[in-house]
Order: sequence, then C-alpha cells, then structure tokens
Amino acid sequence: MEKVALDLGPIQIYWYSIFIFIGMLVACFLIYKEAKKRGIEEDFLVNLTFNTIIIGIIGARLYYVLFNFSYYLDNPVEIFQIWNGGLAIHGGIIAGLLFIIYYCKKHEVNLWKMLDIIVVGLIIAQAIGRWGNFFNSEAYGPITTAAHLKSLGIPQFIIDGMYILGEYRQPTFFYESVWCLFGFLAMLIIRQYKYLKIGQLTSFYLIWYGIIRFIIEAMRTDSLMLGPLKMAQLVSLVFIVSGIIIFIKSTKTNQKELYNV
Repeated sequence: MEKVALDLGPIQIYWYSIFIFIGMLVACFLIYKEAKKRGIEEDFLVNLTFNTIIIGIIGARLYYVLFNFSYYLDNPVEIFQIWNGGLAIHGGIIAGLLFIIYYCKKHEVNLWKMLDIIVVGLIIAQAIGRWGNFFNSEAYGPITTAAHLKSLGIPQFIIDGMYILGEYRQPTFFYESVWCLFGFLAMLIIRQYKYLKIGQLTSFYLIWYGIIRFIIEAMRTDSLMLGPLKMAQLVSLVFIVSGIIIFIKSTKTNQKELYNV
C-alpha cells in the first residue's frame, strides 16, 4: 500500500496520520456535544480534551518504544517518526486515563460521568484510526489465502492490500475496526437507557474492547512482547476484569447516580 497520501516535496502527509487525525476530530466532536449536554463547562472540556490528546499520543509512543527498546536504542531518531506507525493504543489509553483522573479530581468533576462521555468518542476514534494500519501494511494476522478472505466477505481492495511480503494476511485491523464500530453503535443505544448508571458505559467499553483485542492479539504477528507473553493480551484481560468490577459496583449505586439525570 502507498503510505503517503500527499507529497509536497519536503512535506509528506501520510495516510496513517490522516486517519488518526480524523478519528480524533470525530471523537472530540462527539465528546464536546455530549459533555455540553451534560452541563460540563466549556473551558474545562477544551483543556481536558487538548491535554488528554497530547498526553495520550506521547503515552502511546512511549509504550511502543519501550517494548522495542533495543531497536530504538540503535535508531534514536526514529523515536519521533510517528507517521510511520508505532502508536500503541493501550499506552495512549493508560496515559490519557491518568491525566483525566488527575484533571477531574483537580476541578471536582465527576470522573465516571466524564469517562462515560469520553469512551463513546474513543471507540469510534479507534475504529477510524485502525485504517491507518492498513495503509502502513501493519497490524496484520497470519498467512491465509485470497479465496479464504473472499469467502469471509472481505472487500476486494482490502484483500489486495493484505498481500504483504509475498503472502496474503488476515486483516486483523479490519476485524478490530468493525468490532469497534459495532461497539460505538451499541453505546449510542445504551446511552439512551433511562436507568443507565454512571460508570456502566465505561464498563461496557472496557469489556467490549478487551474481548476483541484479546482475540485479535492472538492472531497478530507483530505484537509487543513481555518475555514470552503478548503484552496487549495481558492488558486486555485487565480491561475485561476491570469492566466487570465497575459494572457490578455501579449496579449498587443509588438513583442519584444515574447517567441520564
């Protein structure tokens, strides 16, 4: 696949960057719209969103670099070349979450309600951003055949793009993107439920994304490793368990902690 979307001589704009940017724009729009509806102050929201994006990108890159430390130790200049890929979503989520916890506590904003607002934007941003992996020919699965992919109903242009290193590969980026899209649609529906408790959208996101990422990571051939273990699968298990715990605790809250109030 062609990585460069627009070549302006000394300036090159990559498809990876475009999809990440589009994903962030869509997420910011949805978060801003819902937060205003829920009475979140505009200044707080703008500062939270901007800083979370910056810190999330830094966290995503640091996470990736740390798990490929020997390579980047020999090629330190490439640490800053994020347009070539290498943003680990788990690192971005962890870094962004830590900042959100700090900022909400500092400004005395309900953390769980804010997270419930954010995760709806986050999951659609992930669905969009995964297409950057397609153009970078990364985040793919094991060797397969064009006939098998066609039998799954995979669009032909994706099949063609999955011809990597002389073999057809499973488009794990596509599976994850579609799963995130369905998760986004489900969350839009769940969010309308009258008796939805604060924290339950967050728990849904953690469980929903944790499940697909655990499965996808078992298929991927370019996973970040922690010794013999796939780091993303360990983090995904933490997501799933955390989501279950949050949901159970949210069911014990009183009526004042409903999301739609």
